[in-house]
Amino acid sequence: MLYYLFKYLHETFALPGAGVFEYITFRAAMAIITSLIISLLFGKTWINYLNRKQVGETIRDLGLEGQLEKQGTPTMGGLIILAAILIPALLFAKLDNIYILLMLFTTVWLGGIGFLDDYIKVFKKNKKGLPGKYKIAAQVVAGLVVGLVMYYNPSVVVREKVNQTTEIYSNLEQTGPASNFSIEEQHSTKTTIPFFKNNEFDYAVLLKWIGDGYKKWAFLIFIPIVIFIIVAVSNGANLTDGMDGLATGTSAIIGVTLGILAWVSGNIIFANYLNIMYLPDVGELTIFIAAFVGATVSFLWYNTYPAQVFMGDTGSLALGGIIAVFAIIIRKELLIPILCGIFLAESLSVILQVSYFKYTRMKFGEGKRIFKMSPLHHHYQKKGYPEPKIVMRFLIVGIMLSVLTIITLKLR
Repeated sequence: MLYYLFKYLHETFALPGAGVFEYITFRAAMAIITSLIISLLFGKTWINYLNRKQVGETIRDLGLEGQLEKQGTPTMGGLIILAAILIPALLFAKLDNIYILLMLFTTVWLGGIGFLDDYIKVFKKNKKGLPGKYKIAAQVVAGLVVGLVMYYNPSVVVREKVNQTTEIYSNLEQTGPASNFSIEEQHSTKTTIPFFKNNEFDYAVLLKWIGDGYKKWAFLIFIPIVIFIIVAVSNGANLTDGMDGLATGTSAIIGVTLGILAWVSGNIIFANYLNIMYLPDVGELTIFIAAFVGATVSFLWYNTYPAQVFMGDTGSLALGGIIAVFAIIIRKELLIPILCGIFLAESLSVILQVSYFKYTRMKFGEGKRIFKMSPLHHHYQKKGYPEPKIVMRFLIVGIMLSVLTIITLKLR
């Protein structure tokens, strides 16, 4: 909103300084600052309100050290995160940008589903919350909407890389970094494959066996993949949210990395230098992810050990969904297993634990476990590691994975 206001003031009245709102870097910085302020100011008020209403977390006794001390800690703190993301994004981003609209939809939709789950648990006193099948269905709907928009919306385009010797440019266009990219913006289902020199992959190729015209059926592959990624990452973030500051800190690290990837992908000079796909208008997402990072970092003010508030599903489902959709939009979703390695490890630990227990119970009559407890962070807690140490070590691993993700831009 402020972008349009200051653009009008700049163009109509030549207001000194108003033109600075044209710069993505300035608006991203303002989004971070605004997000921090909103979270710190609104956060304390919301926590006090939850305490007055006695909206506390119900803790099951799993025999974990310090677990019962968390009893009664306010939950639904994810509303703090949502407010600190949405308000700066609405203020500083271009609201006619299709990518910004997709991110706003994802945040509100999945945040709303998480809020409904928390509301049922806290106010309706139903420990099970929203049934799992409804949460999965809502995530599928989010994936379906994102997939359809990404596939059919005419504003979702890329500039393909071309051979520099191809004679398709005018003399003017042959100069500068743009000469590595086609003149026309094209609709495409291509994405980035890490560690390969010619690192672009078209999902449509998976249907090449159909014969001529196979590309028009690419949605049969593309949309289910989008749905799977959103469901997987959203649930991965949800499973990671089991220790003070773990999911929030991990998401902040991932957000910084995604912001870097979005900025270079939306900047034709850096896209040319790094020899990566150039995505017109995607640089605007830097403002959104800046708000995301500001929201997650400032939430740590209240969420670090010992936590004054838990984000609940209101926050965790939204954070995972935002990360997944953002990665899909910037065509870096195949980097998720690396970048979101913490989420992946947490999810795999649950899958392996449950699968192995059921298998051994069926075969030997008694279920056995691979880990002392799942998700993975509780395994280390069972081994006697203090919670703050586990969280910090997971975050260090998250930083290493983020650095590796950025390195893939040149490591081929």
